[in-house]
Amino acid sequence: MSILRPFPLLQKLMAALALLLLLAGCTTAAPPESVLAVPAQPQKYAAIVVDAPTGKTLFEVNSSAQRYPASLTKMMTLYMLFEALQSGRVTKETQIPVSDHAASQPPTKLRFRHGETIDVDSAIRAMVVKSANDVAVAVGEYLGGGSEDQFAAMMTAKARQLGMTSTTFRNACGLPDGGQVTSARDMAVLGLALEKRFPQHFHYFSESDFMFRGRLVRGHNDMLGRVRGVDGIKTGYIRASGYNIVTSYNADGRHLIVVVMGADSARQRNDHVEALIQRSLGPMTAAATQPKLMYAGQQPAASALPGLPPPDAALPGLPPPAAPASPLPGQPASDLPSADLASPTSPLLPAQ
Repeated sequence: MSILRPFPLLQKLMAALALLLLLAGCTTAAPPESVLAVPAQPQKYAAIVVDAPTGKTLFEVNSSAQRYPASLTKMMTLYMLFEALQSGRVTKETQIPVSDHAASQPPTKLRFRHGETIDVDSAIRAMVVKSANDVAVAVGEYLGGGSEDQFAAMMTAKARQLGMTSTTFRNACGLPDGGQVTSARDMAVLGLALEKRFPQHFHYFSESDFMFRGRLVRGHNDMLGRVRGVDGIKTGYIRASGYNIVTSYNADGRHLIVVVMGADSARQRNDHVEALIQRSLGPMTAAATQPKLMYAGQQPAASALPGLPPPDAALPGLPPPAAPASPLPGQPASDLPSADLASPTSPLLPAQ
């Protein structure tokens, strides 16, 4: 019988251990803080994720800071062209002349010759899929009464009407101009407006190629087909801006608009977009917690990871980029290197 005596003591020890574990599980200690890798420098990075049905901001960093739109500009050129279609000013068969000025734009482009034209349907596809600068300028001149400058003024006025308070347009295509600026928030507003106002035309943004004059023209938005539910909208790149994107996600009853600006490469930008989508679709508690950001070039073992960066409003405008990235008007650049680039608690949707 003596060999059974140790068991009561063992039982007491086990009960005490179980009580300690239970108490530990009931503590209110916060979970480990999450860290989000950012594929950009802090002076270029901006991002926002918006719940499209409600306009609620799910994530944002520097979303109101001024950034260069690059070829995200073509979203507004397309908006203006869709308005012209809706009003009957043009049809999809209308032929748009390509001026010498339009044809002279740097790549990416379709390479027109003097006196050629392009129909509106093909022009839409050329801007969405190929991000053709020559076509965007031709459309701008046509809708602006022969003047791209006049069209840029019309684009800026439309931006204000939509609630885009930080955006100024100087050209129709997004090639470098120091005065052409926007914000991630404004680009989200524009993405929402395109979906809401022109659902009959939104299918264009999901196209990855199109036929033009018997030739297959391929696009470069690799988010299409990569993530189920992603259906456009537009990518953009100039050296001064980094790699930008506005993406629509619509699947399983969730509809998001995601904007990322300033990434160091298209692949890293796309990886970051996918991470933001997954984060926004996750548990609400996780999505509501702003992570610490680890910017490009920082090491995980750094002494102190930064929290949210200081607002860019404290900076004297956009910082001057390095000499190779100087946004001089007319500087050759493209939407993609080619052989031929809000308040978290209030809804984003502007008042109509």
